[in-house]
Amino acid sequence: MERDDRDRTRTHPLTGMIPVLRKEAIHIRRDPMALFFTVLIPVLQMFMIGFAINTNVRNMPTAVYDGARTQESRRLLNRFINTDDFEITSYVDSETRLNEEIIAGRAKVGIKIPPDYSRRLLAGDTASILILVDGSESSVAGEALNVANAIALRESIERAMSVSAVRQTLPVEVRPKVLFNPDSRSANFLIPGMLAVLIQIMTVMLTALAIVRERERGTLEQLYMTPVRPLGLMIGKIIPYAVVAFGELGLMLVFMRWFFKVPIQGNILLLLLLTIPFIVTMLGLGLLISTRAQSQQEAMQAAFGTMMPSIFLSGYIFPINTMPKFFQIISGLIPTTYLIDIFRAIILRGAGFSSLWKQTLILSVMGIILITVSSIRFRKKTG
Repeated sequence: MERDDRDRTRTHPLTGMIPVLRKEAIHIRRDPMALFFTVLIPVLQMFMIGFAINTNVRNMPTAVYDGARTQESRRLLNRFINTDDFEITSYVDSETRLNEEIIAGRAKVGIKIPPDYSRRLLAGDTASILILVDGSESSVAGEALNVANAIALRESIERAMSVSAVRQTLPVEVRPKVLFNPDSRSANFLIPGMLAVLIQIMTVMLTALAIVRERERGTLEQLYMTPVRPLGLMIGKIIPYAVVAFGELGLMLVFMRWFFKVPIQGNILLLLLLTIPFIVTMLGLGLLISTRAQSQQEAMQAAFGTMMPSIFLSGYIFPINTMPKFFQIISGLIPTTYLIDIFRAIILRGAGFSSLWKQTLILSVMGIILITVSSIRFRKKTG
C-alpha cells in the first residue's frame, strides 16, 4: 500500500513544485538587482514615457530682431508671446546676431521685423516679416512655420477688417526660411543624435563587461598577484575601448556622409576633439557599473538600463523644452544630451567651439567625477 502511494506521488504532475518554488523565491530575494531590472525598470520606463514625452511642440526658444520698434511691431510680437508655442529668450540688434543665436542652438526660431514694417502697414502696403527656423529638428520647424503663418493671418484679418477700404493683398506676410535642413530630411535630424547614443551603448557595455568577465573567470585575482597596480589595471582596461570607440565613430561618420548623404557643415576635427570628454565619461560609467555588478548578466542589465533615459530624455527624438521641468532637470544629468547638442551643432549648423564650450565643460566635469568615483570603488574592490 505504501509503495502504491509513493508511486502515485512520483507520477503526480505537480510533484516537487513547493520545494522548487521556495528555492526560486529565495534566489530572487538574494538577487535584488535582477528583481530591480525585471520589475522596476519597465515601470520607470512607463512613467518616463507617459509623463515626459510630449509630441506637441511648445515653448520653442525664439530670438527676435525688431528693426521697427514701433507700436505695430510690438503688437505683432505680443501675438507670438501670448501663444504657448514661442518663448522669446533674447532680443538682438542685427540679423547677423539672429543667425548666430540659431547656429549656437540658443534659439530654434528667429523673428525679423524689418525697419519699414509700420510704415508699409500705415501706407496700405504689405509688410513682410522673416521667420528663420532651425531645420535640424524637423518637428520644431514644421510647428514653427504653421503657427507663424496662423499668427500673421490673424493679424492681417483684424487689420483688414479695421479699415473701410477693400484690400487686394493681406497686410502682413510671413516669409519663412528653413536653415540647415531645408528639405526636412529625417536622416539629417536622426543620424547625428543616433551616433551619440550608439557611442554610449558601445563604451558603457564593453567597459562594464570587461571587468566582470575577468572576475568571473578568476583572472582578475591572478592580476592582483602581479606587480600591476589597481590604477594601472583600470587605465589599461579602458584605454583600448576608448580607441575602439573613436574608430567606430570615424566609421559611422563615413557611412553618415557617403551612404546617408548627411552633410558635415562644421569642423570634423573639432567634433572628434569634443567627443573625448563624453567617451571618458561613458568609460567611467561602465567602470562604475562593473564595480557593482556580480555577473555579466547583471552588468548587461545595468548597461541597458542607461539606454532608455538617453534615448527618450536627451532630445534625441523629442525636444527637451516640451518636457515637464522635473524631466528637463533629469535630461541635464544625462551626458548624451550634451553630445547630441555638439553633434547636431557641428554637423548640421556648422557651429564652432565658442558656441559649444558649455557642453564641453559639463561633459568634462561629469567625466572627472565618474572616473574619480569609479577609481575609488575599483580600488576598494581590489584592495
